[in-house]
Amino acid sequence: MGNTLKSRNLTLLTDFYELTMAGGYFESGLKDRIAYFDMFYRSNPDKGGYAIMAGIEQTIEYLTNLKFTDEDIEFLRSKGIFSEEFLEYLKNFQFKCDMWAVPEGTPIFPGEPIVTVRGPLIQAQFVETMILLSINHQSLIATKANRLRRAAQGRAVMEFGSRRAQGYDGAIYGARAAYIGGCCGSACTICDRDFGVTSLGTMAHSWIQSFDTEYEAFKAYAKLYPGNCTLLVDTYNTLKSGVPNAIKVFDEVLKPLGFRPKGIRIDSGDITYLSKKARKMLDNAGYDDCKICASNSLDEYIIRDMQIQGAQVDTYGVGERLITSSSSPVFGGVYKLVATEEDNVITPKIKISENVGKITTPCFKKLYRLYDRETNKSIADVITLHDEVIDDTKPYVIFDPQNTWKRKTIENFVAVDIRKKYIEKGKLIEPLPDIEDIKKYCSRQIETLWDEVTRFENPHTYYVDLSQKLWDIKNELLNKG
Repeated sequence: MGNTLKSRNLTLLTDFYELTMAGGYFESGLKDRIAYFDMFYRSNPDKGGYAIMAGIEQTIEYLTNLKFTDEDIEFLRSKGIFSEEFLEYLKNFQFKCDMWAVPEGTPIFPGEPIVTVRGPLIQAQFVETMILLSINHQSLIATKANRLRRAAQGRAVMEFGSRRAQGYDGAIYGARAAYIGGCCGSACTICDRDFGVTSLGTMAHSWIQSFDTEYEAFKAYAKLYPGNCTLLVDTYNTLKSGVPNAIKVFDEVLKPLGFRPKGIRIDSGDITYLSKKARKMLDNAGYDDCKICASNSLDEYIIRDMQIQGAQVDTYGVGERLITSSSSPVFGGVYKLVATEEDNVITPKIKISENVGKITTPCFKKLYRLYDRETNKSIADVITLHDEVIDDTKPYVIFDPQNTWKRKTIENFVAVDIRKKYIEKGKLIEPLPDIEDIKKYCSRQIETLWDEVTRFENPHTYYVDLSQKLWDIKNELLNKG
């Protein structure tokens, strides 16, 4: 774990209503009632077919280090609305909840309980904001990065958005999430220090402008960094001066020192056209191993078109459209009460709305993913009651929860409970993988999805169904109104 949150007191990074509700639960004698809350989201970013789970590590850091400082207590006392008994409770606060979650890097789908928190009502309610902001943000960026990676068709994608992120946490955790989603590294240096995400970069146009000539700027840089020399060639004229000057410096500086150039970067103009011309110039000069990097307000659609048009680009640097997910900047995860428990009896809770998409699925639940034994492709996800077991040695019937007449019998499959219990009574019980393992796991998991689910335009809607028992309970609650 990066432990980047431990040195920061984020306890009051919460909606104020969570504190007023906490005070209300305390005064009403409900603080110790056991509650179950689910986090889920309602639609995929960019109208895509899936999302990528991310942000669990930071959620766990927050939950396992949660405490109210003397400064927190004094601030809350100054509001003049909380009793001294309640403030004393907060002063001695110990997080005692359990948490289940889908592991980072896993493809996820709308309506699924990607996080469940079980514990005293006052505690499980209080952590809503931090769970949502950590997972919403990083899942959004990881999903965008994965779309970019697929558009690049095997070419590397670098995260270049630090300067345009929404604040420093947006830059740091966005870079972490982008790496999980498939980026090869980031311009964000602190993310290298804290998480091991490879820091990458070349130079800005100001470096070129700071010298009398472009040639002198290239020459100085090559002498300083001969083993990692990538030159920005579009400050003045990419084909008439940038690439010729780069080749000249490669010949005069790098060759005598026994080094080969790493690459050139093109940051403006018609990059597809320029990359083709630059590739020929470099090859003719004997630098067919010199990579071409493209940047400049790229997204997955531009990259896809560049690939189709034969762009000679080896790596893509993507900035603001990745780090802000500008085309779809809100993930939309929500955190809802789904059950309470007294004397070991679980009572399902449901939120009903005229908007069908806002009706919640009650009960303490499991989340199964069904894989085809022959292809290892994901067939469907099934949400069940927590004590249900899907027997994958027998045929299993799945059905559409809204259009229940749509049914399918699944055979020759493997059923996997894809969630893990990470926290028990406030303590971490499941070791967290390092970021390299998460990234590799994510790549493998994406391969289990059908191409129809991963396409950009009108992707196939992946099946997320309810077990018959769970559907019956939900339907009964809906009928009661």
